[in-house]
Formats: sequence, structure tokens, C-alpha cells
Amino acid sequence: MKFSQLQFTAMLGILVLLISGCDINTSPYNGKSNKEALDTVQGLESATRGNYQGFIGEGYYYYIKHLFYMNEFPSDNASLSGSTTDPLFYAYNYGHTPNMGNAERLWREGYSMIQGANRVIEAIGDESSSELDQIKGENLFLRALVHFQLVNTFGRPYPQNPTENLGIPIVDYTDVDKNPERATVAEVYDFIVSDLEDAAELMNESKSSSFASQEVAYALLSRVHLYMENNEEAIDYADQVIDSGRYQLVDTETFKEYFTIVNENNPETIFAIKFTQEDDKEYGNIGSMYLKGEDGVGWGEMYASESYRNALNRYEDDARHAFIEPQYKRDEDGNIETDGNGDPIVQERNGYPIYYVNKFSYQQGIVSLSSPVILRLAEMYLNRAEANAKLGNDQLAIDDVNKLRERAGLSGNELYSTSDLKHHNTVLDVVLEERRLEFAFEGHRKFDVFRNNRTMVRDYPGTHLSTGEASQTIAPDNPRVIYYIPENEIELNENLEQNP
Repeated sequence: MKFSQLQFTAMLGILVLLISGCDINTSPYNGKSNKEALDTVQGLESATRGNYQGFIGEGYYYYIKHLFYMNEFPSDNASLSGSTTDPLFYAYNYGHTPNMGNAERLWREGYSMIQGANRVIEAIGDESSSELDQIKGENLFLRALVHFQLVNTFGRPYPQNPTENLGIPIVDYTDVDKNPERATVAEVYDFIVSDLEDAAELMNESKSSSFASQEVAYALLSRVHLYMENNEEAIDYADQVIDSGRYQLVDTETFKEYFTIVNENNPETIFAIKFTQEDDKEYGNIGSMYLKGEDGVGWGEMYASESYRNALNRYEDDARHAFIEPQYKRDEDGNIETDGNGDPIVQERNGYPIYYVNKFSYQQGIVSLSSPVILRLAEMYLNRAEANAKLGNDQLAIDDVNKLRERAGLSGNELYSTSDLKHHNTVLDVVLEERRLEFAFEGHRKFDVFRNNRTMVRDYPGTHLSTGEASQTIAPDNPRVIYYIPENEIELNENLEQNP
């Protein structure tokens, strides 16, 4: 028997609710029926923890891993050092196929989380209390977040005719018999904004960065409005997060260790997907493609690209060098080998220089453990900077960029001024490069390029290049800027229209 996508995700969501084990902070619920589980505040809280756990899932393949890989591998920050049978290869080289397993799992697991949130939201209904409002607000946030992630994966960038281009189905109900059509990109974004505004109004607890709160909703609203080119709104929400006083930029030395710190202990992290030691995926963790540890855990096949390294190397004092680990050749005594100029020789794999990325490694000293950051304070400054640059407020934009550069250990002539944009032509160019340096490998770059109607230029070594090619260039209107709707979903729901 075949089940529709909503029927499948509904059953999966019930299973998550009843057996979710490694939740964020407390023990799992004790296994009451789905209806009974949602009749009490305790049950609603347990179901909500299960919805957060959906990002982590079970086993080697899971939502947040697919999301980060599918967002970052197509960027100009990443260089793949060999072929692979994993569909991630097609994410990297823009050779997408309608049956990509990564895309299908992202779709199904995403809608499973959406259905989980819908069940809690419907169970609460119009009831109101401080506890119920917080729970409902958190689920509205989660529903909005996943819709946002999916629409950016399967729908074209917002500035490209959003009222005509198709996004994803909007699912704000639990009726599993519906076969929804794809809404337009504009309709999905409007739905996301509405959910986030409602969530922010309802949430009344200042929880840790493992959970949603009012400021978390504001932070995502800042990003959503930036993507919509609602620049004044993007600034306003960024201001509300910054001015809340809940978050602080860490100092330069702490910044170098940023991603090794448990997210709840990091004052800059706004929202992250918390992984505990019990959640450690080992070879299945996000960082496994970027780094192979001394204990052998990890594949270490995706490296920092030459293009990214060239941008970073303009300023040798930039603290963001700490996130890149060149692997040097060593002699039998363990000494680093050097070339004729006395420079260390970098190891290669298949002829590609090995520069590991450690943004998803070493949490609590464990090479395969990290809690992927979704929102952090640095983004609020750079959201504000980009929006101000587009509004012509050049000095305000430069001030925010320099704040991040100073935190990265840069000073004096290494900072920008409106009369000295260094190698850039516009203030917007300055901001976008700073976003690239700051958020490399965190899943921003692809969207920052294409939503600003720019071309992705991949003119560096890697398996994205065919024999004899010097560069791969992807225009913002290229069909493969986005992924195909999974063909199995189209087979199950005849109302879904495929991407060109």
C-alpha cells in the first residue's frame, strides 16, 4: 500500500512523539497514546521536545545534516576532492537529479517535523496560559523555520518573481488525506512571517539557545525580511535582538574556539541544534566530510576551497584562520616537510590540497561532535549591515562590518571606511564578502549569492570541474540553483508540480 506524503509524515511524527529518546534536556515521555499525550502540559512539552529532536533524528542520515550539506556544498567555499556515490556529489556539482536521496529525506523529515508542530498547535487551540502560550509559540517557530528551510531548498530565491514562482506546500493542518499543491514563494514567505510574528508574541520565557524564544523568532524574522528585501524590517528585527542584551559577541580568543563550546554556554549563539554525547553520529556527523580526526573518525574529503582561502588570506591576522586546518606533509620523524622556499608542503588527496574545516568538530573535545548553529549574533550585525548598504546608509553598514572585523582581531588599515573600500567597488560588496568570511560552511553563502542576483564563480580545483575547465559559473537564474521536488513525492501526490 502506498501512503501520501502527509500520511507518511503523520505516522512518522507519532512514532517520534512516542519513542523520542535523546531529547534536549529531560527524559522522554512515558509512552501514552498520541491523544492522551497531548492532553496535558507535560505531554505537550514532551511532544515539543520530540519536534526539536526531529532535526537530529536517528541513525546516519538525518535532517540537519542534509540541510547543511545541500546548502553549503554548492557554494564557492567548498572543494570536493573525489567522486562519491552519495547524492551529495550532485549537490556539489549542480548535477541534481529528481531521485536524489538527500532531497527526499530532507522533504520527508521536514514535513514530519511540521506535522509534529501542527499536532501540538491544534491540541492547544485557542486555550491560553503562560505555559501553553510558550509551547504554542515554540511550535509555531519550528513550523516556520522548517517551511523557510524547505522553500529555500526547493523554491527559487525570493527576489526572482515570488508571486509566480512555486515554493512548497504550506501545511498548517493535521489532515493526512489532503494532497496539497505548491504555494508560490511569496505565499510561503508570508505564511512564515505570520507564524514567526505570532510565535514572538506568544513566547514569554528566556530559554537557552537550544530552544525557541521571542528573540530567536526576531532573529529569524530579520533573516527572512532580508531575503525578501524588506530592508527596514530586517534592520528593525536585528535591532531588537541586539538591543535585548541577551547575547554578546565573544572575544577574539574565544571566537577561535567558538564551535567547540556547548551552545548553551556560548553567549553569542541565539539558536542551535543541540547534540549531546549520546547524539554523537561519529562518521555520520556533519563534520565528517570536512575533517578526519587523529582517531580516524571522519572522511575528510571536502575542503576549504582555494577561492575561500584566498579571500581569508588577504589578512593573515584574521582570527577566522582558526577554522581552517591545513594538513602538512611530514617525514618519518614527524617533522613538517618544506619546499625549496622553506614553505610547508600541504598534503594532497587526488591532487587536491587538504585544508580541513573544523566548524563541526571538537565539541567537548570529541572530534565528531558539534551542535550546528542556526542563528548567532554576528548575523544580526551583518543582516543590518547588508540592509543598510541597500538603503544607502553606507557609514552604518561599514560600522557593523568593522565590528565583526575587530572581533576577528583586525584593526587599523585592516578596517574599512566609506572612502577606503579596499579591493571592493561598493559597500554591498564589502558586506557580502564579510558574510562569506564570517559564515563560511554554515549554509549561508549559496543564498547570499543568488538572492543578490550574483553568479557563483567556482574557479578553483575540485571535482566540480570537467577535464580542461578552468571555472564553473552558475548564474542566479540557472534551474539548478534549486533542487528538484523528490520524484517519489510527485508520484504520491499528483498535485505537486516539478521544478524545471
